[in-house]
Amino acid sequence: MSPSPDDRSPDAVLARLNFHLAPQRIAQTGAEPRDTSRLMVVGEGITHHVFRDLPALLRPGDLLVTNESRVIPARILAHKPVDARGHGGGQVEVLLLREEEPNVWSAYLKPAKRAGKELWLGEHRAEVVGVLDDGARLLRFDHDITLHLDDIGRLPLPPYIDTGDSDEVWRERYQTVYAGTPGSVAAPTAGLHFTPELLAQLDRVGVQRAHVTLHVGAGTFKPITGPVGEHVMHAERYSVSPETAAAINRARAEGRRIVAVGTTTVRTLESAWDGAQVQPGEGDTRIFITPGTPVNVPDMLITNLHLPGSTLLLLVAAFAGTERIRAAYDAALERDYRFYSLGDAMLLENARE
Repeated sequence: MSPSPDDRSPDAVLARLNFHLAPQRIAQTGAEPRDTSRLMVVGEGITHHVFRDLPALLRPGDLLVTNESRVIPARILAHKPVDARGHGGGQVEVLLLREEEPNVWSAYLKPAKRAGKELWLGEHRAEVVGVLDDGARLLRFDHDITLHLDDIGRLPLPPYIDTGDSDEVWRERYQTVYAGTPGSVAAPTAGLHFTPELLAQLDRVGVQRAHVTLHVGAGTFKPITGPVGEHVMHAERYSVSPETAAAINRARAEGRRIVAVGTTTVRTLESAWDGAQVQPGEGDTRIFITPGTPVNVPDMLITNLHLPGSTLLLLVAAFAGTERIRAAYDAALERDYRFYSLGDAMLLENARE
């Protein structure tokens, strides 16, 4: 019996894909070397591999599309100014989110209500000039703060990761080897499995490569806490170069597969899709891909294993099909795959239901 329309709704799919994940299943460290993480291939069936098997799993002529955004040291311990009576000076944790206009950044502050109107990030002054709907503050600097983040900031690791290692270690490990343009506050984690040697091997077997940019925001991992239709995606900035758009459109015209690395790459490609081809350009996207939403551009998707109740889980269900994803996650739980940002990976075929 085919599922009823109600059974295929995003809310029903999210309930269908709910599962218990013990905390110890969330990876605290990445595989070493990076390409020794596990890789589940999900299509008509399910097979199990190691990530460095990828060159044998792809075809000559496939186009691998990566998100080259670089994570910035966006977590900063700021302090309030001291007034003439010696009051103030308390600490405020700042998580920079994105540059909304030149030298004006949205940021989460902790504690926000007692942060005041002026903050000092090291020797750099910021004025609090507004509040956004989600509670983020707007900070205005009198100069380009990105020039100083390496000195005053720390990498904004997800809260579920034990940050016992030094920030210097994480600045290398929580970054893709091909990271380029700074701007993300979370890593595009599907790309963390690649090594320079693996990329060189893919080149040798004839897999072509291109990249897009989507600066990952803190809202990407915001859980769905109510009806799916009421969930608000945060805007994230993306860009697709003319060269990348041309490479994708040429591959599609020639019947070669597009292999997206990560959900952020999928969201970028679908944001740039005009109904016939991928258009170059840049902008903000709030695209929310749920079951019933066609995924037009990529034929394959490399992605990590996501948490229940997440927008990312709905995206992969839209891509590969709900029942395939349910079976894949059952297999991952049974075979002790490691979940989330530093965990294992999947290679999914587009079901194009």
